[in-house]
Amino acid sequence: MLSKERETNTYVIDVEEGAETARLLEQDLLYNRAQGGLLPEELDVSSMTHLLDIGCGPGGWALEVAYTYRHLGVVGIDINPVMVNYAFAQARSRGLENISFEVMDARKPLEFPDTSFDLINARFIAGFMDQTAWPVLLGDCLRLLKPGGYIRLTEMETATSNSPALEKLHDYLHQALKKQKRSFSVDGRSIGVGYMLGKLLREAGFRNITKTSFFNDSSYGAEQHYSTSKDVELLYPLIKPYFIRSGIVDERTFDETYAAMVEEVWRPQHVAISFGLTTCAQKALD
Repeated sequence: MLSKERETNTYVIDVEEGAETARLLEQDLLYNRAQGGLLPEELDVSSMTHLLDIGCGPGGWALEVAYTYRHLGVVGIDINPVMVNYAFAQARSRGLENISFEVMDARKPLEFPDTSFDLINARFIAGFMDQTAWPVLLGDCLRLLKPGGYIRLTEMETATSNSPALEKLHDYLHQALKKQKRSFSVDGRSIGVGYMLGKLLREAGFRNITKTSFFNDSSYGAEQHYSTSKDVELLYPLIKPYFIRSGIVDERTFDETYAAMVEEVWRPQHVAISFGLTTCAQKALD
């Protein structure tokens, strides 16, 4: 029998898989480096007091923010109680008293009072969102932000590589997301979310929208090759049940493609680069 979290969760990966906790923690470190830090330098955090991290997972990014900016009260939310409990334990072990975590579904109205936060962050949440959920969530974020507060959204596109098998696995993901209207891709050849964030924020009522691109070079010999390749090795077995349920690929074909990918990404000839976009916007002062 499925747990309540599994029944209500829309994430493409089983929220109760322990391997996903480990993968997300490593992913946080990977993309903190790729983005050049926890928060953009141009964002003045000194006058802020409260920050919300949506879809915080095991709390990797939120914990680092709370450690670095001790004056901030940080709240992380996630639908998965296992990850929230893990994040709580990490906060206690590090003696961080300025952070808390709550079990909360970001696809439903967020249970905070109006104008509660100076900054709202959401990084890589496309895995549980869809076309109809984005406007609802952004409208709720506008409600939760103080006048003049900021929202910061970050999404990635899958890597472009010279690995035929990795490209095929990416293609399965793109097709499944498009089939279920989880992306804005018109042809099922990309994740198709990042490029839409500016438009969605503007339609939600935000202003002063800025976009900052970044990339992750995971080619053989590059600094991020090992960590990114291990991330991909962990990621696709976790997504496999979603692919099978979606009818995108049969189990045998997936297993053969995955085995080929694992071999190809460790070859000296391997080249892969993924691109991401961080979109920031502000709530009007009046």
